[in-house]
Amino acid sequence: MRKALFFALAFCAAAPAGAVYDISYYPDGEFLSHKLRFEPAPKPAADAAGDEQRRDLAAMVQERVSELRRQGRLAKDENTAWAVYDFTSGEKLVEINADQKFQAASLIKPFVVLAYMHQVQKGVLAYEDDARRRFERMIQHSDNNATNWAMKRLGGPAAVQSLLRSSYGKILPNVEIVEYIPRGGRTYRNKAAVGDYSRFLLALWRDELPGAAEIKRLMALPKRDRLRTGTDLPPETEVLSKTGSTSHICGDMGVVLAKAPDGRQYAYALIGIIEKKHAARHYYRWLRSRGDIIREVSGLVYRIIGGMHGFAGAQ
Repeated sequence: MRKALFFALAFCAAAPAGAVYDISYYPDGEFLSHKLRFEPAPKPAADAAGDEQRRDLAAMVQERVSELRRQGRLAKDENTAWAVYDFTSGEKLVEINADQKFQAASLIKPFVVLAYMHQVQKGVLAYEDDARRRFERMIQHSDNNATNWAMKRLGGPAAVQSLLRSSYGKILPNVEIVEYIPRGGRTYRNKAAVGDYSRFLLALWRDELPGAAEIKRLMALPKRDRLRTGTDLPPETEVLSKTGSTSHICGDMGVVLAKAPDGRQYAYALIGIIEKKHAARHYYRWLRSRGDIIREVSGLVYRIIGGMHGFAGAQ
């Protein structure tokens, strides 16, 4: 008990220069310079209305995608994939093209952090101040140089891929990390499937991954995203997320923490990927419009799951 209290006090204080953080001693829910307080929600009782809503959600997402195609907001050369996993009920609510490989872009970055934390846990690498600052830039600001630095320390893309395949192959069976992120961020060869992101987020949420507390902290750092930013989700909703963008892909994956009137938080994973076969001519315009599609689906998912669990602001 005294040892746990010592580490809790040490992490709340300013870290000294050159400090090395022992990721095995993060108290539950207590992260460096950021706190997330999780009040677990009870598993909902089975009822006919809830079962119907669960069945309808996948159909509603699919119908929304079809409607967007009819409206011309999704082009003929664009494919999409979606997944929704309700962590409270333990149910997979949506799986659309879940096992199809898509370009990953910056969505591989949490996997690179996982590989690094694996080596920290094994004693091969140390999680020192410099690494922590670089990882914050990697996840919060999507810094490509920081990502390449981490991959170099791990032995290169092939070594990262080998580590993930050998140690986390059941979680990430479709992940392909084959290249550093090139100058300008035009990374097209690294791939993953929506199911990989969904399983990763579930294992992360359950603290089944090395450095899970630190990875959660990194993914919860304030930034723009496509799951909450610009949506009609209530402002008290929290997200742990990572976006990915190139002229071919617009995506986001994360855990949404929705707060109910009694203060409990209901967590669910949401992943949305839109991949374009031909590079977008007007990159920023295309990225904004496809990001808005993911936001629309996020709002739809929130309202349906909110109706199932009673989130604040759900309709």
